[in-house]
Amino acid sequence: MVALRFIFSSSLLILLLFLLPQALTSMFSIQEATIEDIRLAFKEKRLTSKQLVELYLEAISKLNPILHAVIETNPDANQQAEIADKERDLKNATKLPILHGVPVLLKDSISTKDKLNTTAGSFALLGSVVARDACVVKRLRESGAVILGKASLSEWANFRSFSIPDGWSAPSQSSVVGIKPSVGLTSRAGVVPISLRQDSIGPICRTVSDAVHLLDAIVGYDPLDKATKSASEFIPEGGYKQFLTTSGLKGKRLGIVMKHSSRLDHHIKTLRREGAIVINNLTIPNMEVIVGGTDSGEEIALLAEFKMSLNAYLKELVKSPVRSLADVIAYNEEFAEQEKVKEWGQEVFLTAEATNGMGEKEKAALQKMKELSRNGIEKLMKERNLDSIVALGSSLSSVLAIGGYPGINVPAGYDNGGVPFGISFGGLRFSEPKLIEIAYAFEQATLIRKPPKFIA
Repeated sequence: MVALRFIFSSSLLILLLFLLPQALTSMFSIQEATIEDIRLAFKEKRLTSKQLVELYLEAISKLNPILHAVIETNPDANQQAEIADKERDLKNATKLPILHGVPVLLKDSISTKDKLNTTAGSFALLGSVVARDACVVKRLRESGAVILGKASLSEWANFRSFSIPDGWSAPSQSSVVGIKPSVGLTSRAGVVPISLRQDSIGPICRTVSDAVHLLDAIVGYDPLDKATKSASEFIPEGGYKQFLTTSGLKGKRLGIVMKHSSRLDHHIKTLRREGAIVINNLTIPNMEVIVGGTDSGEEIALLAEFKMSLNAYLKELVKSPVRSLADVIAYNEEFAEQEKVKEWGQEVFLTAEATNGMGEKEKAALQKMKELSRNGIEKLMKERNLDSIVALGSSLSSVLAIGGYPGINVPAGYDNGGVPFGISFGGLRFSEPKLIEIAYAFEQATLIRKPPKFIA
């Protein structure tokens, strides 16, 4: 089981719990089971939601002392599952939402108005009370999903200090599928923020189809997030599941934007065999400036945006030990041993606290990033008539983040040590239909993912 961290606030925040080892109930195995598998088992009465929840809770109990992947489980999960089972008995199961009765883990930066905490991995927010469910949680509940608990993350989404190691409180290296939607497709209301210009909420699942089913459940307009108003116009009628087609690579123009790697050679052959037009050795203009962060102006803008957006989030809480970034800094100093301030510091927090809103310097940084995006990824894709840019690992993260562009990461292999690596497909804003076609067709043509193994 894994959590996906923020990479300059553009990460994916929802995890679907299909990453646990084998367990059996009747003739049903949860290992590598998809949403469709679970839905069929429900229909054929080989499985109940309560049984499924109990299997996952048992697996978490066994594995969490090793993996530390789940911060807490929901004491109401079994009750939610029982309700789902009763609803299924009373209604035609085929007419219920596809997530009905399916357990979902939420990253611990996504607010839930229940018995669960929302802490962003920090003791400073332990015991805080949110005003309402995050919009994406509300949509999940409406879809019938069972909220199983909160998943771990790098504290404050890795934005407290440059020295904090990942996972203290990693996605292309976890052999899972992650979808980062275009900014605005999913609401950020009720999520501990970094930058409303970049933050994007999306799913992490085992398969592209599972991730797309979850994406369909959480996209849409939210009056509490103004970015969703214009973005919602780009949500296709009938949702995104219609783009799950094995012929999705046929005719697609893909640009490889990384140095030659032997790991990619075989995949390029596969992409071409499946009908894609692959253009090698492309370079995103200004890539080194974007990745560098400082010269791009991203760091200047993010620091100011973080202070403003976090202060706004904290002030809206019904109850909280901290009400501002300054309070969080003071908390960390007071409880320095608990928060390991001596080891990891909090220099990002301190630098952000020194900012004073969006002044001329910050506005100039924002304008520079718009120009970098317009003269970088947008120029390359339009001049080359590309449907997607392609690279291994998470090297596209900064490029996609600063422009609010979408991306999908799919398992692509394992190194000599058995560590997974992924392949990323990125595109222009609201190009999710094309990216889903590409990612799903690649996944189905390769079927690389292996079930995780845990050595006792």
